[in-house]
Amino acid sequence: MGEIYTLKTPESAQSCVVFSSPHSGSRYPSEFLAASRLDSLAIRSSEDAFVDELFAEAPKYGAHLLLAHAPRAFIDLNRSADELDPAIVRGAKRGLGNPRVEAGLGVIPRVVANGQVIRSGKIPMSDAQDRIAKYYTPYHDCLADVLSRQKTVHGMAVLIDCHSMPQGALDNAPLVRRRLPDIILGDRFGVTSDRWLLDAACEIFEAAGFVVARNAPFSGGYITQNYGRPRRSIHAFQIEINRALYMDEVNIEKRGDFDEIRAALSNVTRQLALLGPAPVALAAE
Repeated sequence: MGEIYTLKTPESAQSCVVFSSPHSGSRYPSEFLAASRLDSLAIRSSEDAFVDELFAEAPKYGAHLLLAHAPRAFIDLNRSADELDPAIVRGAKRGLGNPRVEAGLGVIPRVVANGQVIRSGKIPMSDAQDRIAKYYTPYHDCLADVLSRQKTVHGMAVLIDCHSMPQGALDNAPLVRRRLPDIILGDRFGVTSDRWLLDAACEIFEAAGFVVARNAPFSGGYITQNYGRPRRSIHAFQIEINRALYMDEVNIEKRGDFDEIRAALSNVTRQLALLGPAPVALAAE
């Protein structure tokens, strides 16, 4: 699979913000594909395709950008390492009602979008541990390290975890001014970030013309929950972008106006990178 992740660092680290994209990886091991029951499009259905490109200019604006290369169907970096599914990992112990694991969405996924089963049979525990050691642990070690360094340099760190959501996932989403949201910002209902940060992010997206909702139906996953520690001056929130804005979800292809959406999000990224300690925060408000 080559590189496990890419950490893009700015020439001048003026920002305390770290953007991460744990689900945009698309480097599938050949042996994994050979064992899969799914075709080349179905296996990619849980990818956050092109999200890495939408936030690619973060380093230009002084922020760090961490990109995973391992695909979500192979290993889900937005899960705890102990969320092992006994239905896919031989020898894994059945947990106490973890809904993600029960749905087949543990750290070693059993299904992709729409509940499509990835493969027949189980994999050995040793294979699961090998994936975690080679792909999961290095990504999280890097993320923890860069957040720690940002806090040391700037006095605080802000993690923005970048994702995309299928349009179908919004069927039961609350309407915002009678419209479905384009963007959902999640801070675990105020647990993982100070409120002013999410307020500022919401204003930035709305000023760019996006319809924004908060915490419903997505409030932030494992990465947001694990790293967001406002009392320790490390804040985290999640961005979910409606895929229908910029791509053909069926064929996993960019829409004709992809560059326009990317340009709008580049401007949003520039402003998000300005989030920081009090002087900048007050200016954002």
